[in-house]
This record gives sequence, C-alpha cells and structure tokens, in this order.
Amino acid sequence: MESQVRGGTRWKRFAVVMVPSVAATAAIGVALAQGALAASFSVSGQSFKVTADQLDGDGFSQYGAIDQGYTLAGEKALHPVAVSAFKTAKIKNMCQSVVTPNIPVLGSVSLVLKAGGGSTPVKAENLFIDVEDLNADATFKNINIGVSGGALANGPGPAMKQSEIDNKQANPAGFAQQAESATLKNVKQTAWATTAGTFKLSGLKMSLSAGTKECY
Repeated sequence: MESQVRGGTRWKRFAVVMVPSVAATAAIGVALAQGALAASFSVSGQSFKVTADQLDGDGFSQYGAIDQGYTLAGEKALHPVAVSAFKTAKIKNMCQSVVTPNIPVLGSVSLVLKAGGGSTPVKAENLFIDVEDLNADATFKNINIGVSGGALANGPGPAMKQSEIDNKQANPAGFAQQAESATLKNVKQTAWATTAGTFKLSGLKMSLSAGTKECY
C-alpha cells in the first residue's frame, strides 16, 4: 500500500513537469481552428526537433524574428529565429520530438510524434515555423532574396505577422526572401514554435518514453 502511494506521488510530480511541454508540442499534432494561433505567444523553455523526408510548399516567405519565452528555470529568454512560412504545405514522413529532462525518479522523458508516413502526407495551411537550425536539400521556384519584410504582404507567401511587428519581434524593414514554391528534402531542424491555420496529420502516432529519444 505504501509503495502505491509513493508511486502515485511520483507520477503526479511527473505530470506537473510534463504537462507544459506536452501541451506545447501536442498543439502541433492536432487540427487548429483557422487563425487560432495568429497572435504571438511566449514560447516554452524547450526547443523541439523535426525531421521529414520531404516538404513541398507553395507560397514561401522567410524573415527574421525574436521569440520571447522562458528557460526551464522560469527565467525570461529571447530566441533569434528564421520564420519560414508557407501558404500551403505537404510533408512526407514527419517526426517531431521533445525531451524533458530532470523528471523525478525517471530522469529524462521523451515525447515523439509521427505522421504522414503512409500514402497521405501531412497537410497544412498558413504554416509558420520558427526555426533555430535547419539542414535540408532545398529547391526554390522564382525566388527573390533580399526583399524587405514589409514587402512580403505583396508577394506569393504569407506576410509578416502583424503581432510580431507590433511587439517589435520582427522588423518590416529587415531582410527577407520569398518564392513561388519551395521543396525541401531530408529535412532536419530545431524549432521553437509552429503555428498554422489548419494542420492535418494522417496516421498520427504519439509516444512517451523514459530516456532520451529524438528524431535525430
């Protein structure tokens, strides 16, 4: 009886630590209401890793921004990112992982999401990815490099988020680029946030496990 009480206490502690990261990551793994995450939000103290065999996007734009958030210790933090935006995107064999360290008793706990591994890819509209690090083989169609961020509103891809401009997280006079379409193969990236108007994941699988288990 005593061991059951201790076990319950440990899992309550585990839940308290895991819920914030699970909630932040699971937001990417469900269909979102149109414009539900249009405004800026404070990012968690954990970045996450994503891999994909291929991403085919129409209406591409990219600009620099600053994500405001916290460290795992609860201190305020700023994260410079490149915001990659697509009006529509299809993603084949997507994997996303986040590791929460220092869980009492368990140590590290890993959350892994996988989708689009079959014949139906992941599909997204008005997709924004706040990227810290990216490795891929990329092909762009009709690309313009060095446009001002404010000019993206008249281009083929999504414009800068007005909330980022208002909060001085993005500079409309800053460097940006845009293209009619973009194809990225063998994608490996580290990101702080992803938002979308809609995000449809076919064959979604989510798993939690003790230890460190990442997509790459």
